Amino acid sequence: MPVDIHRDTTGQRADYTIDQNWDAYTAEEHAVWATLFQRQVRLLKDRVVPVFLDHVDGLAMAGDGIPDFRRLNDILHKATGWTVVAVPGLVPDATFFEHLANRRFPSTCFIRKPEELDYLEEPDTFHDVFGHVPLLLDPVFADYMQEYGKGGLKADGQGALKRLARLYWYTVEFGLTRTPDGLRIYGAGIASSAGETVFALEDRSPNRVAFDLERVMRTDYRIDDYQETYFVIPGFRSLMKATEADFTPIYARLDELADIPSGAVTDGDHVLNFGTGKYHRERQRQTA
Repeated sequence: MPVDIHRDTTGQRADYTIDQNWDAYTAEEHAVWATLFQRQVRLLKDRVVPVFLDHVDGLAMAGDGIPDFRRLNDILHKATGWTVVAVPGLVPDATFFEHLANRRFPSTCFIRKPEELDYLEEPDTFHDVFGHVPLLLDPVFADYMQEYGKGGLKADGQGALKRLARLYWYTVEFGLTRTPDGLRIYGAGIASSAGETVFALEDRSPNRVAFDLERVMRTDYRIDDYQETYFVIPGFRSLMKATEADFTPIYARLDELADIPSGAVTDGDHVLNFGTGKYHRERQRQTA
């Protein structure tokens, strides 16, 4: 993927990292963070997996402005060995995987404009930092992210990036999980979006399907609208266990099968019926 430049890249290094240059943020940029932060913290209460907001507090994120990566890393690295590294925008796949495999999370530095609060075509620092970084304090999820990076480096040489991209999309970005109190969000793409925070849990239109690795790897996804299907995990440990096998034979097997449209329900799907943010019932649903 080409790098999309948003900040001065004079100091860009070979691994695409740059300095965050925190002192250069304007008052308007800090105000945008504050608006987004305060709105999401309010919306996510009782909608996000409980540890998420605990980790927001643990990282000392606040509604007064964009976090300084140096301060985040003082806390994060001591806890799980991860660091946040600044990048100018999108980076090549191999570079992205290399960072994750070495417990470095690449984050953009730019933040959206005030007129873009509700929609942005690509990730900004609010999505990357608020959406992704809190769960890197969770030891199991932190390990999952590293293993994903290692798997990406391997898949890059097997022509299987499409399969692995779908796994990232439907877990790290748009994953849901079951808790004793009902369905909850953990994916960063939902947690950083006011509209999708509500839609993912409370709208009756999307499919909410129990996670199955091969089903996820076969399923297309949408980048221009809310998701038509969300995959639901029982918890982070179950996700780690479901994805710890060698994917090589899985890739070969899936190459013989057709892809599944993003909004389809297939024979054998374990469809979970929600619609108010609470777990109601579940049943087997099959296509006609």
